Amino acid sequence: MKPIRILAFAGSARSGSWNRKLLRIAVRQAREQGAEVTEVDLGELNLPMFDEDLESDQGTPEGAKRLKQMMFDADGLLIACPEYNSSITPLLKNAIDWASRASEGESPLQAYQGKVAALISASPGGLGGLRGLVHVRSILGNIGVLVVPEQVAVGNATSAFNEAGDDLTGETTRSMLAKTVRRLIKVCGQVS
Repeated sequence: MKPIRILAFAGSARSGSWNRKLLRIAVRQAREQGAEVTEVDLGELNLPMFDEDLESDQGTPEGAKRLKQMMFDADGLLIACPEYNSSITPLLKNAIDWASRASEGESPLQAYQGKVAALISASPGGLGGLRGLVHVRSILGNIGVLVVPEQVAVGNATSAFNEAGDDLTGETTRSMLAKTVRRLIKVCGQVS
């Protein structure tokens, strides 16, 4: 049986991002559970702000083509979603928009068809980015992605990670994250 392939990314390019730390922990858990995980840094894709005129004049940017191909190659998506002003980050929304564009011979939103996603977030605030997760869940659901009901919103992120930043300090939160990752892998296996 082939392993489930997961594409993992965070909607933040900030080097000290709590969401990138959380994503690395979730990626480790997914690998421990037998998934094959590709992690991509959206900031390194150098995606211009989505603009149909730019797309028409210059074509699809190389970073968008790479992201979309990684989505085609994946069974599921593991997305760490920072919350900016109670919503989705521009970086994450822009990546979602570029990957939604149909290239020649593709149907609209083809990169998202049959995909399963799990959402996680971390924030210094008490809600852990929960308000932003609602928006991401809505966007993905509207473009055909099956988003698993489990999610993790890590509040008070300044004290939620160990000193090295490579694990969560709370056993309950660590367990919730593992449960969310496990559900993503299980549903991907049922959908594929």
